[in-house]
Amino acid sequence: MSYVAYILKCSDGTLYCGSTTDLDKRLMQHNSSNAGAKYTRGRRPVELVYHTQAATLKEARALEAMYKRMTRSQKLILIATM
Repeated sequence: MSYVAYILKCSDGTLYCGSTTDLDKRLMQHNSSNAGAKYTRGRRPVELVYHTQAATLKEARALEAMYKRMTRSQKLILIATM
C-alpha cells in the first residue's frame, strides 16, 4: 500500500494539506463528493500542486502535520521544488 502526503490549491488560491492511501480517489472526493474535506467543498475545484510518498501512514500523517505548520510562503517554496 502506498501512503501520500499532499498539498492542494483551492479555487480561491488557498492551500490545503492532507494525507491518504489513494491519491487519485481522494482528489476525486475533494472535487466532487461530500466525502471530501469540508474546507475544500466550498473552494472547488481543487488542484494537486504537491505530493510526496511516505513509507507508512504514520509518516504520511507526520508530513501532513509538518505542512500544516508551514507558512504559506514556505509551502509555495516547497511546491516550486516539485
